[in-house]
Amino acid sequence: MRITAVLLMLLLGAGAGFAATPSEPAFGPLWVYNGTWKITKAGATPGTKPEELTNQCSAIGKYFVCQQSVNGTAVALWIATEAGTPGRYHTQSVRPDGIAGGRGDLEISGDRWVFTSVWNQGGGKLTYNRTTNIFTGKNNIHFEQAESTNNRDWTVKSSGNEVRVGRAGR
Repeated sequence: MRITAVLLMLLLGAGAGFAATPSEPAFGPLWVYNGTWKITKAGATPGTKPEELTNQCSAIGKYFVCQQSVNGTAVALWIATEAGTPGRYHTQSVRPDGIAGGRGDLEISGDRWVFTSVWNQGGGKLTYNRTTNIFTGKNNIHFEQAESTNNRDWTVKSSGNEVRVGRAGR
C-alpha cells in the first residue's frame, strides 16, 4: 500500500510540473518529448486550428511514462522500458478506461525516432504501423504515420509538424 502511494505521488508530481529524476540513464533521450506541442497536419483545411498534445512525463524505476492529453483531454498513458540495446525501447499505451494496446517498439537514432507496432486483426490479417519522428532541435518534430500489410510496402496515412509551445525537458 505504501509503495502504491509513493508511485501515485510521483505521477501526480509529474502532472504538477515536477518530474521524478530518471533512475535509468537510458531514459535521457525520452525527456525531449515532455511538454506541450501544437500539431499541424499536412493537407489540413486552411484555417483548421492545430491540435495540442501535452506529454506529462516521469521516470519511475525501470519505467518511463507520459500521460498524453490531446486538446486538454487525457487519451493515454504511454509507457517505455529499455529493450536491452541502447536507443531501443519497448512501448505500451494504456487508455483511461484501462485498456492497453499491444506492445510496440521505439528505436532512436540521433534525431530520428521510429515507433513500430503490429495490429492483429484476426483471421491471419496483420497491419503493421510505423510512425517516424524527425526532430529539428528540441522544439520541432516532423512526423509521418504509415501502414503496411506486408511490413515492406508502406502507405502514408498522416504527416505534419509538431512545434513545442510548453515546458521542455524535465
